[in-house]
Amino acid sequence: MTNVPALFRREINAYFLSPIAYIVLAVFLIYTGFFFSDSLYENKLVTLRFNVMYIQFILPFLIPVITMRLFSEESKSGTIETLMTAPVTDFEVVLGKFLAAFGLYNVMIFSTLIYVLFLSWVGKPDYGSIITSYIGLVLMGSVFTSVGLLTSAVTKNQIVSAVIGIVGLLFLMIIGFVDNIAGEGFISDCLKYIGTYGHWETFTKGLIDTRDVIYYISLTALLLFITIRVVESRKWR
Repeated sequence: MTNVPALFRREINAYFLSPIAYIVLAVFLIYTGFFFSDSLYENKLVTLRFNVMYIQFILPFLIPVITMRLFSEESKSGTIETLMTAPVTDFEVVLGKFLAAFGLYNVMIFSTLIYVLFLSWVGKPDYGSIITSYIGLVLMGSVFTSVGLLTSAVTKNQIVSAVIGIVGLLFLMIIGFVDNIAGEGFISDCLKYIGTYGHWETFTKGLIDTRDVIYYISLTALLLFITIRVVESRKWR
């Protein structure tokens, strides 16, 4: 674990020394700014509910862009061999890269706090639902980031990694709506639990359900575990 901070700094610096971080932040703020202004000026609503609700629809496209280079670029350039022969464990490498991507994700998410400050100035928003919504976004982001990290670990091409990540995250999100299509039933309930939407929706209502927290944390841990195994398998190729 002693090498994780150094690996984190290495990756986070790489983000901000390239255009990726700035492009992602700009796209995200333009997207959220549009829905915030629409809610405030067109609908006359002093709330972040709609703004937060629509955030989930852009995350499957932005997070794979954040994570696509983490392993793919190093595999293509050959620097992954140097990294894997350094005195660091596979767990430290995966965790360091995950924390860097997750850190950039949180910078992106919490940049929207400027909207909360504005709402506090013009009205009295529901701070309870705002806080729980941000907690939900952080937890959902941990799952999405771990998915992106895994897809980056299994391919040497950044574009392929991003495409696979986008498809995987859209699948996770879409199956959460399956009960609206397939009705009730055991299979429908299972698919709904696997999907992210139902777990995320609870947080937007101002509620924190421990089952949803466990879902996000356990799925993140599982995906990181699989990523570590994928990275380990590189040594035998």
